[in-house]
Amino acid sequence: MCGLSGEIRFDGERPDLAAVERMTARLAARGPDGRGLWSQGAIALGHRRLKIIDLSERAAQPMTDAGAGLTCVFNGCVYNYQELRAELRRLGHHFDTTSDTEVVLKAYRQWGTDFVLHFAGMFAVALVEHATGRLVLARDRLGIKPLYLAARPGRLRFASTLPALLAGGDVDTTLDPVALHHYMSWQSTVPAPLTVLAGVRKLPPATVRTVEPDGTEHDEHYWQPSYTRRSEFAGLRPEDWRDLLLDALRTAVRRRMVADVPVGVLLSGGLDSSLIVALLAGEEQRDLATFSVGFETEAGEEGDEFRYSDRVARLFGTDHHQLMVPSDRVPAALDGAVAAMSEPMTSHDAVAFHLLSELVSKEVSVVQSGQGADEVFAGYHWHPAMADGSREPQPERYAEVYFDRPHADLARILRPGMLPATDPSAAYIRDHMAAPGAETAMDAALRTETHVMLVDDPVKRVDNMTMDWGLEARTPFLDHELVELAAACPPELKLAQGGKGILKDAGRTVLPVGIVDRPKGYFPVPAIRHMAGPVLQRVRDAFAAPDARERGIFRDEYIATLLREPDGHRTHRGANALWQAALLEIWLQTHGIR
Repeated sequence: MCGLSGEIRFDGERPDLAAVERMTARLAARGPDGRGLWSQGAIALGHRRLKIIDLSERAAQPMTDAGAGLTCVFNGCVYNYQELRAELRRLGHHFDTTSDTEVVLKAYRQWGTDFVLHFAGMFAVALVEHATGRLVLARDRLGIKPLYLAARPGRLRFASTLPALLAGGDVDTTLDPVALHHYMSWQSTVPAPLTVLAGVRKLPPATVRTVEPDGTEHDEHYWQPSYTRRSEFAGLRPEDWRDLLLDALRTAVRRRMVADVPVGVLLSGGLDSSLIVALLAGEEQRDLATFSVGFETEAGEEGDEFRYSDRVARLFGTDHHQLMVPSDRVPAALDGAVAAMSEPMTSHDAVAFHLLSELVSKEVSVVQSGQGADEVFAGYHWHPAMADGSREPQPERYAEVYFDRPHADLARILRPGMLPATDPSAAYIRDHMAAPGAETAMDAALRTETHVMLVDDPVKRVDNMTMDWGLEARTPFLDHELVELAAACPPELKLAQGGKGILKDAGRTVLPVGIVDRPKGYFPVPAIRHMAGPVLQRVRDAFAAPDARERGIFRDEYIATLLREPDGHRTHRGANALWQAALLEIWLQTHGIR
């Protein structure tokens, strides 16, 4: 787990090594254990290292295979690297390290751009062919590891975070109106390749991009599971599905224990994280470290779920750690979380994850997290609304269920120059819902939720917040084989029992009923949700700043209305409307974007 950066030139000039150095330095938190820089011809690569597998200096990056004429930088973990190394040895390859990075290099040498098909893991890769000057960029199937891009005439830069690209300089930071529309419509989700900045894009998940020395590009989208009922699963009973999914999750959890350092678990006490702990206990993991965070109660809303996490920790004998955050610490914590964001993210989880990661990073360098289970197994309260009806009217129904507000409402919120004439968010959903490979409206909705919303909201949030403290988070519910199996599972089994029915059935085989059937929880931060005093003052200061007035994203009357009643305006999905607008402005100011 690390941070990578680089530049390729198309104009005959040498790469700007100073800019690559600045980008690499900005990634120091992601890789506190080492740094490296490599340059040849028109390409330069930078890397910051977090030591997880092969702790020796032989595994430092950028890593070069001189015999093959290849150099790469790599962020993530290939969980099946040991099996792949054995296979590649049988094919005649020699290894000098025990790292998964060297496996990535040898896999490309053996299979070319198909190398990604052999990986079980999370990864972003930048690989250079010395002889051709070709650059290959790749991202894992579910976009767990980020890769941002900034193109200018004559060159392309890339990095693990958007702030790193800003540190390199010369980035077009004008706001993208289509991305802003997505942000305001879709719970701050901005689907790839867009970001809110017109000059920054992100490589889509499950994509290998080949960049030629003349600047031409070719993309291969290498994975998309089918959300249909497949013949090999015909006739399966609910208990058969339960057992299949439990076995797949057990494999996913086991895979994510591969490391040369201890691995802990983020334990909320909910079904998802508790399942991970139970399965690890079944694998006889001893002295497992678990971690929970809670916040002070505000406006009568409870801010911790320690009674559940404590129960699970006692049941499985974990080495448990709690962090209780007082409300007066939230504003400072908020600033740290926003600084860590590659893109503006409105979920309160960001602050919680950032604070929890600070605690956890003092104890371990790797944790498993239950992120993704709700999207993959239909665990949210709005999922049943998509469960009936034919495919045809479902894009409109999807917008009614998922969107924060309709396009027409944005005319009174955004200033005219910020509002597209048409509705790009609705068009995006129409395309996704209509694409082949989904049998029912619910299948199509879950496909969008898993491969778009999940990637550019919860997954991105976990990566940004944990890696800002040099902490690697692994997400077994996003194991690609588990996701493929869940995609084939009949939607009614997932929707049962108020959501995640088939996962609850699996949970009852290893967990107490009181944990499986408890009310759904989340990482609440009541001080933000209810605009507690210090948070509200931070919001007022942001909108009063000269940058906010000059930028002019929002209509003055809209912000004034929200500030008069800070806790009184909610989006269709229940989010605080003031917080949604304020977070964007705070993010822009934090990262010096004018």
